[in-house]
Amino acid sequence: MEILDVLTSMATTGRLGPVFIGADWSDVTVAFGEPWDIGTMSRKRRWPRLFAYGDLELSVCRCQKVSLICVQTWRDVVELPPSAVGGRGVFPAGLTYAHVASALDSAGCSWQPYAPLTFGDQCSLVTSPSGANFTFEIPQGEEPVLNVMGLPGNGHDC
Repeated sequence: MEILDVLTSMATTGRLGPVFIGADWSDVTVAFGEPWDIGTMSRKRRWPRLFAYGDLELSVCRCQKVSLICVQTWRDVVELPPSAVGGRGVFPAGLTYAHVASALDSAGCSWQPYAPLTFGDQCSLVTSPSGANFTFEIPQGEEPVLNVMGLPGNGHDC
């Protein structure tokens, strides 16, 4: 499996293996093991907390539900839980806007530019099935390169 296949599947289905918005945190840790605990999302509150499995970052609320999902793609390689992607889980990064748009089109996943996150040296697109957001950095004089892909939260606030 290639990283574009993984991201396109996430954009189409809203999930990566046992990970989806509203998933029970215990189901995720049973499937993937213990994550790296990045810490709280706020200095004032203990929850939600941010956890990571390589470049897969998950926000987990106080009631132990996944509330936000993102895949960091700005590094040289993208690391994801091997059991979620059916292989080693390490992929080359550097995906361009054209690569992502073409992969989404090939998968029949509708998308459109996303104006609220398009400004300055970045642009963004959003998919219709899951609301997945792909945000790209635009290096000067170069084609936009994927920086992060995320699945939006559902507004849950326990």
